[in-house]
Amino acid sequence: MTDAGGAHLARALRDFAGSARFAQALALIAVGLAFSTHALRSVIGWPGLLAALAGLIALCAVSLVARWRAVEWYGILPLTILVFVGWCAASVLWAPGDSTATSAVRVLYLIAFAFIGVYVALMRDTIQIVRTFGDVMRLLLGVSLALEVLSGIIFDVPIEFLGLNGDIARLGPIQGLFGSRNLLGFVALIALATFIIEWRIRIVQRARAIGSVVLASLCLILAGSPTTWTALGASLVALLALYGLRRADPATRWRWQLGLLAAALATIVTAFIVRVRIIELLDARAEFDVRLDVWRELSRYLNQNPLQGWGWVGTWPDAPPYTWIEIATGRDHASALSAYIDAYFQVGVIGAMAFIALVGVALVRAWLLASGRRSVVYVWPALMLVIIAVTSFAESFALVEGGWMLLVVCAVKAARDMSWRDALAAGRPPAPTVERLGDAADR
Repeated sequence: MTDAGGAHLARALRDFAGSARFAQALALIAVGLAFSTHALRSVIGWPGLLAALAGLIALCAVSLVARWRAVEWYGILPLTILVFVGWCAASVLWAPGDSTATSAVRVLYLIAFAFIGVYVALMRDTIQIVRTFGDVMRLLLGVSLALEVLSGIIFDVPIEFLGLNGDIARLGPIQGLFGSRNLLGFVALIALATFIIEWRIRIVQRARAIGSVVLASLCLILAGSPTTWTALGASLVALLALYGLRRADPATRWRWQLGLLAAALATIVTAFIVRVRIIELLDARAEFDVRLDVWRELSRYLNQNPLQGWGWVGTWPDAPPYTWIEIATGRDHASALSAYIDAYFQVGVIGAMAFIALVGVALVRAWLLASGRRSVVYVWPALMLVIIAVTSFAESFALVEGGWMLLVVCAVKAARDMSWRDALAAGRPPAPTVERLGDAADR
């Protein structure tokens, strides 16, 4: 090959890596991989999943380098993400001796999904992100429902390697590609909110939007997850609140915001007081008892390392003290069944406060954007963060893989559209930036 031919090939590869189509494809793969890790592990094992993740990260890095000049690098990451991830990385230093290597590997795993979340947030505007999540969720939920029908109706045998019990003929609970009904419910709720936003901003045809909403609703119902029903109720209330706020007079909107904040705090206090009755209404006594047993055992070990925790591990490994907790409760657990308690146990008070700050600051930013901006697409990050914040009381999805990546995407988008650092530097209140409509190649 001549020098001219080599230069032409290099230029063509650079143009391809820097194209909008390439970024769009990587975003789809990133979201699909993050939310199908259970299925991938079941089919190709941990080595295959890690190889796929490493390949994806390499391609994302190439795309970032190729589009370097098009990215506004200042203030990419919210400080809350940096503090939380930095503290998780530091926890390797005080993890128990036999868990140090595991903790270091799990921190890298956390950073890997944070990286692809940052990539998606940087390379795609909010409309494109909604479209990406919508396309991926339609595929994952459609395949999940098809496999459940095959397992429970057509062949009437469990698909053991995927964790499908084939209970769809008895109207659930079903697990789909996700290994548990609670994770399926979480994904179905994310999908339902995404499909509704797609419908409102008219980026999909009406028939497709209706079919997508029916698909997500069916998966949500068949999953039968009490945690998801609670998050659904909270997201519906949030949606109604945003609907009213977006139509309120801008001059008086702050008063309505304060009123909603007071009402939310009162609701949380009331829900805590009557929690037993709520659990009975949701028919969640068995699930609550399981969580109570886990939290009771966790409290015994928290007293030993309350400030710094036991070291970051993400999903629980087969190592002390996690195996001791499983033995005491008589069940296998992959988490503390609460993202807040899990963060507290693994990275202590400081880590838990950093995680709460990450979720809280991102939610406040996204909420202000959703209530003050004209485009309906700004409602999507706010709804996602409401679902994450509520679900995190009873599940740890927001700390690992797809849930963590979604949290990073929403936090980065909210921070870039309403940056407190930019506001302080300019000496003025924070103001949202104008949302890009996307690359013409995606239209």
